[in-house]
Parts: sequence; C-alpha cells; structure tokens
Amino acid sequence: MSTDAEFAETRHIPPIPPQPPRRPAPAQAPAEDPHTAALRRVPPEPPMPPAVPAAPSAPGARPVPPRPTAPPRAQPPAAGTPLPPRPDRAPGSPAPAAPPAPEAAPPPAFRDTAAFHLAHSQDLWSGAGARRTPSAAPPGGVPWPRTPLPPRPGDPAPGASRRRPGARVLLAAACLVLGIGLIGGAAAGTWLTEDASGAAPSAEAVFAKGRDVWHDTPVDTLFPRVVDGLGVGPGGADRTWTRIAVAPDSGCAGAYDPKLAAALAPAGCVRLLRATYVDATHSSVITVGAQFTKADAAGMMALNTRFSTRNLGRRTDLMPLPYAKKETPAADFGRAQRASWTVRVLTDLPAVVYAVSGFADGRAFTGPQPAEAAVRPGTTTAPAESGLGHDAKDLADRVEADLRKAAGGTAPKSEDAS
Repeated sequence: MSTDAEFAETRHIPPIPPQPPRRPAPAQAPAEDPHTAALRRVPPEPPMPPAVPAAPSAPGARPVPPRPTAPPRAQPPAAGTPLPPRPDRAPGSPAPAAPPAPEAAPPPAFRDTAAFHLAHSQDLWSGAGARRTPSAAPPGGVPWPRTPLPPRPGDPAPGASRRRPGARVLLAAACLVLGIGLIGGAAAGTWLTEDASGAAPSAEAVFAKGRDVWHDTPVDTLFPRVVDGLGVGPGGADRTWTRIAVAPDSGCAGAYDPKLAAALAPAGCVRLLRATYVDATHSSVITVGAQFTKADAAGMMALNTRFSTRNLGRRTDLMPLPYAKKETPAADFGRAQRASWTVRVLTDLPAVVYAVSGFADGRAFTGPQPAEAAVRPGTTTAPAESGLGHDAKDLADRVEADLRKAAGGTAPKSEDAS
C-alpha cells in the first residue's frame, strides 16, 4: 500500500484558534476617606418635577406651602453655640465593612485511635512534672486537647525550675567553693610538709636529738612488751621474747663490774635504761640496756675505736651485769649464770647498747662466749646450741634500731665492739 493510502482515511483536525487578548482589569476607584469626603463637591440634585396644582381644600383648612426647589442653605451657627460632632463618614459614603467572622473550628476528631494514645503516652512515662512537648496534630490539622495529669506527691510546683536561684542556693555554692579551697590548701600544705620532711636529717641533727631519747620516748617503744624474731634463732628458727621486768632509770654507779665501768668512763654517763626478757620456753633470760653518754660525736668515735682495736668486747672480765628482779624467771640470774653477751658503742648516737643472756634455772657457766662468736654457723658450744648467743645479739639489734628510729635516723648502723 502506498503512502497516500495510509493517510487517506485520516480525519482532518481543524487548527485551535488563538486565545483572545486579555482585557486589562478596570481600575478601581480609590476608596473614599471618611474624613476628607465632606470637603468634596456634592453633585447637584436632579431637577424636581413641576409642581402639581393642589386640589381645592376644604373650607376652613390651611393652605399648604409649595415645596422648595432647592435645599435651604445652612446658616452659620451663632456665637457660643457648640459645633455639632463631626460625622465619622461622609454623607452618601458606604459604611465600613464589618470584620469577617472567625471560621468555626472543625469538630475534634475521634480520640479513640492509636495516634491519639501514642501522642498522649508521654504523660504516662514522664509524669506531670516532666517537660511536655506539643503532640503531633492529627490529619485534620487541629491538635488534640491536652488533659493535664494531677500532680504527684514530691513533684516540683509548675514553674519552680524556671525560678532564679535564691540566696540559700548562692550561699551553699559559696560554702562549697570555700570548702574545696580549704581542703586543697590543706592537701598542698601537707604535701609540701611531707616533701620537706622526707629529706634525711643530717648526722648532727640525729646525734643531737639522740641525747633526749631517753626521756622523750615511751618505755614500750624502747623496750617493747613482746619482741618477735622471725628466723633469727639457731638454724633460722623463730624466736619470741616477753618483757618481765624494767629497771628504774638511774645512773651508772654500781651497774657494771669495775673494769667495764672504767672502760666506759671516758664517755660519761647521763642515764642508764635496762629491761629483762624471757623466751617463749621460759628457759633463757636476757637483760638489755642502753647507756646515754655525755660525749660528742668525736668522743663516741674514739671510744668505739678503743673497744674495737683492743677487743674489749670479747673479754670475759668486761661482761655487763644482768638485771635480776625478784619473783620473776630472772630471780636467779647473777654473775655466774652469764653465758653470752655483746657490747656496742654507737658513733651516730651518744649511747652504748649491751645485752647479756643466761639460763633461767640458775645453772652456772664456766665458759661464756661472746654473742658474735656464738651465732656463727657450725659453732657447737652450749651458748650457740642453746640459742643464748642469738638471744643476746637479736635483742641488742632491736633496741639499737628503736633508738635510731626515735632519734630520726633512717638507716640502721651498728658497730659491734666485741
């Protein structure tokens, strides 16, 4: 089929006519101002129709005057006569249009819906005192009315959180800041004091303070009631000593044998402190003592050198005397019962520390042995195997350490004179 045949039966569609030109909107006359309309020219009234002759009146009736063709001209008011009130609008002008009446709100939508309950579920969780946000409006555009929940006990009053802080709140905040400042200042002062006191005192200060230890330190500090020695006995055994007697502080007269008193005389004697202990088995007794001297550091150094070079601490005729108090396990502890001893001349303190031990049953010893020799491994003497050498040495170590601690010393330092 040819191309002309394809369009043979096609209907002819007439062209769409163009749209007519848009006419301009008529200009609206300006609205008349009610205050200035009175000053404009009033158009003349239309001509009155010709008067119709009146009908003959009845006899005795008054004649009717003819109607004037023009309105009477207003006369100016007399002097003193108040002017009439100005009209709020010009004669003949249209009255102002009344404000449009508000449209009636559409009736609230049905509340028994899932959206309504979801919008009001926040009140069930947050309560009356929680912050409420406006719920979403329903599809109609009108929000559902909110029903306030009754306040619960303990809830703050409405608007209480918006109030400005009162004087009590400001006073509490000031007290809190002041307290924090005081605590911080005290902590800083303590830190500075500890830092300053953490430095080791000088040797001169420790030596000077050591002179007053005998009357500034409690007796239970220098001579504890119970002394525990862990692993200090023979073969590393534990030892425990209990104090059974304390001698009154006194001078050195009559406290030593004559030869020992003569050897310690160059240092002088200020005070002598003594105490006696018994071991856990009540089989051995030990007397420990501390003599405070008058010598200075050089004098104590010279005395220590003399004891060390001449072995004065090893001589049996220079053993210290025990303190045997009656009615105690040490009642029979005398010169003949002395089995082991130690004498130490300190150089950092003006003091001499000693200890002497023996059996509590009163047995005599013919061969006493210094404590430093009795504690050596492999020694088979009676003082070594019975532990009397360990008793004398360990208790002397404890008293020496307590003296240094009371004087402010840090590192234990012992000079054995034996």
